Amino acid sequence: MRKTNKLSRREWMQLSVALGAGAILPNALSANPMNEPSDILQRAIPGTKELLPIIGMGTWQTFDIGEGKEDRNKMKSILSAFYNRGGRVLDSSPMYGRSEDVLGDLTADLKLLGKFFMATKVWTSGASQGIQQMNSSMSKMRTQPMDLMQVHNLVDVKTHLRTLQEWKAKGKIRYIGLTHYVVSAHDDLERLIRSEEIDFIQVNFSIQTRNAEKSLLPLAQEHGVGVLINRPYEGGSLFRRVKGKELPAWAKEWDIASWGQFFLKYIVSNPAVTCAIPATSKLHHLEDNMGAAFGRLPDEKTRKKMVAYFEA
Repeated sequence: MRKTNKLSRREWMQLSVALGAGAILPNALSANPMNEPSDILQRAIPGTKELLPIIGMGTWQTFDIGEGKEDRNKMKSILSAFYNRGGRVLDSSPMYGRSEDVLGDLTADLKLLGKFFMATKVWTSGASQGIQQMNSSMSKMRTQPMDLMQVHNLVDVKTHLRTLQEWKAKGKIRYIGLTHYVVSAHDDLERLIRSEEIDFIQVNFSIQTRNAEKSLLPLAQEHGVGVLINRPYEGGSLFRRVKGKELPAWAKEWDIASWGQFFLKYIVSNPAVTCAIPATSKLHHLEDNMGAAFGRLPDEKTRKKMVAYFEA
């Protein structure tokens, strides 16, 4: 059982000042309990010494498969490659069909139980229904305590936050989160960051949809809230927009070898972002995604240059 290695507020502020808020941290600053490759880029969960690789993996649609051997073996190879490349953050939800079940089964098959930072969600109304659903999720994913339990799309958020705060105090979960995937929910997330004790938000953000950069991401950073990013490729529409277009020559200066890495490095180079979680069922896409967790990250001047090139 992993424990949250919490810093005091004073220690966190001192570390943030010394390294810059949201700085990429070397493994030397932690015990590296998940044994990631030493050169993968990581960020600390705000307020802790716990590091997470900056690229994780979502499971929407991709892990919602049946018992067929071919499908299972394909996703097992994806999960194995993800782990071997240093990936640790896995995000699921009861909304994602069989994804939680499949993730638990394949993790067990690969003998990797306890080796990932597991995140899932509660997606129902009512305290008792939420408790039942979350217990079911932990059983399916074979993970207790759950590393991160999130209120999916803010459904009955006040009710579930009361349960999650009790569960965190008891050690049944390690971190509390809130999620949404549309810009119209950003104001609600900001209000909850200001009023509630939460550890993470999960939100939509991409080089095309940059609303989160205006105030939501800075607010999360100010309040010491970790950030997971969903929809980094806008459901694949970003690739359709650049189809047939060449990467700029200067992309290689930032160790960017593909459009996927261009899009991901734009996201994770924002210092407020803890981890982006693209989903995939293709091995070569997984390898490409993980490439964004290595090498140099664009500075602020280059991030503006990336937007200008993309929009042109």
